[in-house]
Amino acid sequence: MNALGFKNYKREGMKRVLGVVCCLIVLQASAQNGKFEQLGSDMLPTPNSYRTATGSPGPKYWQQRADYTIDVEVNDETQVLTGKEKITYHNNSPQTLNYLWLQLDQNLFSKNSNYNKTKTGIIYDSIPVFYLSYSNIPLDDYEGGYTIRSVTSAGKPLPYIINNTMMRIDLPVPLKTGEHFSFSIEWNYKEYERMLFKDGRGGYEYFPEDGNYVYTFGQWYPRMCVYDDVEGWQNKQFLGQGEFALTFGNFKVNITVPSDHIVGATGWLQNPNEVLTKTQQERFEKAKRSFDKPVFIVTESEAKEKETEHATKKSTWTFEAENVRDFGFAHSRKFIWDAMAVHVGKKTPLAMSLYPKEGNPLWEKESTRAVKNTLEEYSARTIEYPYPVAYSVHTAEMGMEYPMICFNYGRPVKGKYSNTTRTNLIAVVVHEVGHNFFPMIVNSDERQWAWMDEGLNSFLEGETIRKFYPELNYTEGLPRTVVGYMRGDKTEMRPIMTSSDNIRDLELGYNAYYKPAAALTLLRQTIMGPKLFDIAFKEYAQRWAFKHPKPADFFRTMEDASAMDLDWFWRGWFYGTDHVDIAVEDVKWYKVKKETIDLENRGRKTKSKDVSSPKNQEQPFATGPTELSLKETPSSAYREFRNTLDEQSILKKLSGKNIYEVKLRNSGGLVSPVIIQWNYKDGTTETEMIPAEIWRKNESEVTKVFMKEKEILNVVIDPKEETGDVNRMNNYFPKRTASRFDMFKEENE
Repeated sequence: MNALGFKNYKREGMKRVLGVVCCLIVLQASAQNGKFEQLGSDMLPTPNSYRTATGSPGPKYWQQRADYTIDVEVNDETQVLTGKEKITYHNNSPQTLNYLWLQLDQNLFSKNSNYNKTKTGIIYDSIPVFYLSYSNIPLDDYEGGYTIRSVTSAGKPLPYIINNTMMRIDLPVPLKTGEHFSFSIEWNYKEYERMLFKDGRGGYEYFPEDGNYVYTFGQWYPRMCVYDDVEGWQNKQFLGQGEFALTFGNFKVNITVPSDHIVGATGWLQNPNEVLTKTQQERFEKAKRSFDKPVFIVTESEAKEKETEHATKKSTWTFEAENVRDFGFAHSRKFIWDAMAVHVGKKTPLAMSLYPKEGNPLWEKESTRAVKNTLEEYSARTIEYPYPVAYSVHTAEMGMEYPMICFNYGRPVKGKYSNTTRTNLIAVVVHEVGHNFFPMIVNSDERQWAWMDEGLNSFLEGETIRKFYPELNYTEGLPRTVVGYMRGDKTEMRPIMTSSDNIRDLELGYNAYYKPAAALTLLRQTIMGPKLFDIAFKEYAQRWAFKHPKPADFFRTMEDASAMDLDWFWRGWFYGTDHVDIAVEDVKWYKVKKETIDLENRGRKTKSKDVSSPKNQEQPFATGPTELSLKETPSSAYREFRNTLDEQSILKKLSGKNIYEVKLRNSGGLVSPVIIQWNYKDGTTETEMIPAEIWRKNESEVTKVFMKEKEILNVVIDPKEETGDVNRMNNYFPKRTASRFDMFKEENE
């Protein structure tokens, strides 16, 4: 073997050694928790022609359609809703269907429903009477559930079977691809009192002072289940918590109520000249041109006058809506009605509010403006709002959303309200109106994945409020607001990727709303940056507008549109229950030793420029810096392989510099970016962000070296609480001693 061959042999041998070392590192990482492993086929579905690896709908993507024509009447004396509907179901799937499935959501309130049978509760030996209602003791006399009076097609009865909150209809002839089938259902049910049934989404509220009702109707008609390429028929029963998976279609709905009632609903009012007075029609037209402030179509004084009149005549309000997944409505003679126009691209939808006098003066000041702000901001972040109206309706307790209309709480007490009440009203209006985008347009399956609408919507809710209402100091959706939850008992937690009905009641808010919102805020502000995140998020909304996305479609689109591998992020935040807790274990301070090797005169010592040790003024490092002794790199195959820089240049660059070795520990298990704030002795600060990939080879502990011009006073990790770190007391070096107050504050956040 010649000299050249020996040199090559040494190089190849070194490559083999390095290869073995790399393999050991990979094996070490894999032997841990695999936090940086890709989300494989065991967690994400295999891409296909319906849903691609990029997260976009595939070339063969399809979805069903259901059109409705409905006549409904509400009895103001008995609170019974009676309806008749014609459904035309379009089979766009590649399969032939022999039967159809519908949702009967009102059957939730049947005495024998699975909802009632599976509710749990406990009894204490001393308990307030009202709390017994939460123990599943049947204390009310309400007889809920649908009465199905007929199911027919072309006048002939159709066979059907009811399975709790689902109804199967057998088709007389198989429904082939590209065909449609029309059938009719007649039904009725008694509406429930909103305040007594917390799991209801609609309901009525009775006002004994004037003897009137405010009605809100949701899930009031038998409606089609989703049939798609992932699940087939959506077959999860409605158990009260997991909301709805629904099919897009067109609606024409005729709503008959007492003639002195005002009605708000999904869709555009088709017959204003029949149900509105001439004055109301003129005001309605004026509202279409008012972009600065709301116009009152029905004033408070007019609404008060009607409270004493109970009309015996009836009126039918007709609404039509195109390409919506559901239909909700509200009505009352107590309603004040105001409206204003909103600029959304080339469209000018109407932002409107309906509320009784009990909502004032708060509602007339805030509700419709909050609707307007929501439509503007969400349109800029996702897609331009496509519908002609957006209602906010005042109700007692709870908020709930439907296309173009939502029911919102927030009531003053005798005309007075606190800043908290104002904040709550603005927040719930923004949130519920925001649901027009998620899931009413970007139509995810709420029954399965609550976070896909609640979490995404809560994130945008926080962004919208902080933009339009900075004085509120709104913190919902920020990572620091979930710290207390994330440090909690892991045995009682579920990952975000958990079916809605399997999440504990008390945990639902954090699991489906706040934690996903905090994760997205972290992703936008810290990991991706606002510009890149906004581009990717908008891409997702536009790809899946008026379609049925699944979690994988969101994950893949965010990565595809940003060129960022975020599998570690989804794995940690969405599939796990670990928390962020990055600790500064140690910081070592070095300076280059005064005596170094003179590279021109080998073996002779020479003194470098004077680099004196820092004085111990406010000195965290008790003994000053450690002198770093540098040796000449030996002339060897390793040096040749590394092709090192000129060593004299290295020494020159290091002269007078401060070198800090920082040791970090991942104590919480959830890998995270590391944000370091350097506080210097001269009073200045510097912040730098290290990507989460620093943990990819060792998920528990890493050491990183920094070179600084200045001497540091101390180091702080996550100084602005951006990452959701649950233990701030180990984020400092030198370490701080926690006071009892600090520990109490930390534990109660």
